[in-house]
Amino acid sequence: MPKHSPSPLDPRSPLVLDTRDLPRRPGALRTVKRVVPAPADLGVELIGVPEGADLDLDLRLESVSEGVLVSGTVSGPIRGECSRCLRDIDDSVVVRIQELYAYENSTTDTTTDEDEVGRMQGDLIDLEPALRDAVVLTLPTNPLCREDCPGLCPECGVHRDDLPADHSHQQIDPRWASLSQLTRKEE
Repeated sequence: MPKHSPSPLDPRSPLVLDTRDLPRRPGALRTVKRVVPAPADLGVELIGVPEGADLDLDLRLESVSEGVLVSGTVSGPIRGECSRCLRDIDDSVVVRIQELYAYENSTTDTTTDEDEVGRMQGDLIDLEPALRDAVVLTLPTNPLCREDCPGLCPECGVHRDDLPADHSHQQIDPRWASLSQLTRKEE
């Protein structure tokens, strides 16, 4: 099955890394520290990194025999809403990232499936798929504003934090209403 040819990378894109100044001999090392805008849809349904928010990249690019190993951290703000009470969540995330990008026509390039390792296009590395995987997999699918969030009252929809301790919506079945009158007479 022939490999598809990906669209050419734009070297000016903030999440494209240029490795021309990184020698292709194992052990060569270069660090990259930059702030980039977050791509669109970097998150899950209830929480994510806002599009265009500043992501701090602190990366290490290391030449290995079959390609370039990119490792380091990505940090940035996350916003969303609590899955229990729907309050806004403003927080930050720090994610470790590590991905091997195979040189074109290397042994790794020919002996692995297309989605097993990243692929370089010439001297360029597209960091966005690895960044997206790392960030999205770190985010909770059911985010909470705090660990012990009690949520909303299912009857009236008011935050349980704002309700008195004896709050209830006891409904008496009309068929049993006359029995409740008996207990009131005894009191």
